Amino acid sequence: MKPARLSERVIGKVSDFGPLFDYTVKLVLLASFLELVLYRLLSRLGMHLSKMAATHPWITPTFTALTEVGAWLLNIVAVLLLLALTLTMVNRWGGSDNSRLVKLGIIGTALLLVLTLGFLVVPPGMLGAIVYNGLTLLVLTVFVSDYVMTHREPAQRALAVTYFLGMSGWLYYQIVSSTYSLMGTIVQPPLVYESHRMGEALMVLASFCAFLAYGKSKSLSLRTKNRQQRNRAIWFWAVTGATFTTLLVIDYLLDRIAPGFASGFRQASQGIGWIFQFGMGYTFYLPFALYVGGLLCWSYTVVKLVTMGRLAGYGLGLMFIAGYALLFSNLTLMVVLGVMLLACDRVKVATAEALSTSAGPIMPASDGLMTGRA
Repeated sequence: MKPARLSERVIGKVSDFGPLFDYTVKLVLLASFLELVLYRLLSRLGMHLSKMAATHPWITPTFTALTEVGAWLLNIVAVLLLLALTLTMVNRWGGSDNSRLVKLGIIGTALLLVLTLGFLVVPPGMLGAIVYNGLTLLVLTVFVSDYVMTHREPAQRALAVTYFLGMSGWLYYQIVSSTYSLMGTIVQPPLVYESHRMGEALMVLASFCAFLAYGKSKSLSLRTKNRQQRNRAIWFWAVTGATFTTLLVIDYLLDRIAPGFASGFRQASQGIGWIFQFGMGYTFYLPFALYVGGLLCWSYTVVKLVTMGRLAGYGLGLMFIAGYALLFSNLTLMVVLGVMLLACDRVKVATAEALSTSAGPIMPASDGLMTGRA
C-alpha cells in the first residue's frame, strides 16, 4: 500500500479570477498608494510648510499641483473600488465553498455600495453616518469571522482579531459620537477617547501581526540548519533589534547630550505625527519606534505577497493604506475590499490518492487476455 501524500496549495490568487479582476485589483492598490502619498500626506505637508513658502516661492505651486493630482486620483480610486468590489462580490457569491455568513457579508457590502452612491446625491446627516458606520462594522464582523473560521494558524487569527478590534475602536468612536450629537446632549459619550487610542494601538500591533502571519520565511528563521541562512537571519534580526532599540532611547540620549537638537528633533517628529494624523488618522502618541517598526513589517509583507500574486498582499495593502481614520467613504470601501481579498486567500490541503496493490508478483490481465480457456 503506497501512503497517500498531502500537498498544500494556495487558492484564490489574483490571477485565478480572470484578467479583468486581476488588473482592477492591481490598479486599485497602485492608485490608492499614489492617492495616499500625493493627496493625504503631501498636501498636508504643504500646509505645514506655509511659513517656508514665504522665502521659497516654488513650494506653493509645487504642492498645489500635487494636491490637484491627488484629488484627481481620489476620484479614480473611488471608481476602481466600485468595480473591484462588484467583481469580488460576484466571484465570492458564485463560489462553491461559500456559507450563509459569507452571503450575508456580500449582501451587506452591496447595501454599503448603494448607500455610498445614494449619499453622493443626498448628503448624509447624523443619522446617515450612524447607519453607514454601523453597517460597515457589521460587514467587517462577518468577513473577519469567516476569516477566523477558515484560517487555522494562530498568527493569522491574531492578525484578523487585532485589526478588527482596532478598526472597531474608530467605528465605535464615530457611531457613539454621532448618536450623542443626534440626540442633542452635551454629555460626553462613554469610552470614546479610550476606544480611539486603544484602536490606534491595536492597528500598530496588527502591522506586526501581518509580518508574523504572512511575512516570515525560512530565510529569516534562526532554527534553520543552513549555516548561510542562519548567519543571514542573525544579521537581520541583530540590525533590526539594534535599530529598534536605538529609536526607543534616542530621545532620552539627545536630551542628555544636546538639549537644543533634542528639541528640534521632537518638533520634527511632531510635524510627522501631525501629517499622519490628518492623512491616516494616527496621532503618534505611542513611541515613534513602534510606528516605524510596524511600517517596515507591513511594507515587507505586502511587497513579498504581491510579488507572489497572492490576494492577501493586495488585501493587507488596501487595509493599511486606508489608515485608521475613515474620513471618506472610499477609505471605508477600501477597508471592506481589503478584508474580502484577505479572506479569499487561503491554503487548501489536497489528498493524493494512492493505488492499492497486494504483495507478490501479480500482473493484471489485459482486456484481450482470455481466461478460463480449456
